[in-house]
Amino acid sequence: MPGHFSDPFLLVPFATLLGLFVGSFLNVVIYRLPRMIEREWLEEMAALRGDAAPGGEPLNLARPRSRCPHCGHVISALENIPLVSYAVLRGRCRHCQVAIGCRYPLVEALTAALSGYAAWRFGFSPAMAGALIFLWAMVALAFIDIDTQLLPDSLTLPLLWLGLVFNLRTTYIPLNDAVIGAMAGYLSLWSVYWIFKLVTGKEGMGRGDFKLLAAIGAWLGWQMLPFTILLASIAGAAIGIGLIVTNRLKRSTPIPFGPYLAIAGLIAFFQGAAINGFLPIIVLPS
Repeated sequence: MPGHFSDPFLLVPFATLLGLFVGSFLNVVIYRLPRMIEREWLEEMAALRGDAAPGGEPLNLARPRSRCPHCGHVISALENIPLVSYAVLRGRCRHCQVAIGCRYPLVEALTAALSGYAAWRFGFSPAMAGALIFLWAMVALAFIDIDTQLLPDSLTLPLLWLGLVFNLRTTYIPLNDAVIGAMAGYLSLWSVYWIFKLVTGKEGMGRGDFKLLAAIGAWLGWQMLPFTILLASIAGAAIGIGLIVTNRLKRSTPIPFGPYLAIAGLIAFFQGAAINGFLPIIVLPS
């Protein structure tokens, strides 16, 4: 079987199809994980007050079954085929005809495309397996942060440790670079956070951003952190200014930084060698 999968004409379509179904699952993660965290917080607060835990049906990534958020219609297997069902239903709930957000097919298509590219880029190898895990996590974290301005520890911390595990045998970078990258990634944004808070008295970013950049550093090494921070900052500033100018965002509205870190991290992950070659001043050579 590994011999067959080494053929890119089989591997890339397989990885793309796998990414399509993983993207469908990521839609569940993006929607439910913040709500699971919120419920856990409410239960902990109730326990501290000595109150009964809030009621409600069980909520996890498997239960209850997916349903229309407008009418509660339970989505059948045929209505849940990635991309195909959305196209057949013309982007509407079969029961109430309310429009289904384009977010769902976007996440599925994006995850599929990135998964296929990872298979083409790395071939059938541990590096491909790690790339899939990394990009799937980045997609989930980016969209969760857009929706809720949260970067859950249940995603960022395992991602950090997995980066170190994959680099135990120098899958992408030497382990020393990975460890330093994790430390430097966390401390760089931690320092910016405290300097900004001491000067302005306000919090400039969430602590989840520290952990996300630490995870990126664990996978890519400290050498890629300057580029990652620079690209994420430029993208965040440009999009933020554009939204303010077009009156789609108020100046006082906080802008999540996680999506830009995720985008920059993915670019650095797949194009790190080229970036090191073209930007020797901004990104220190490995």
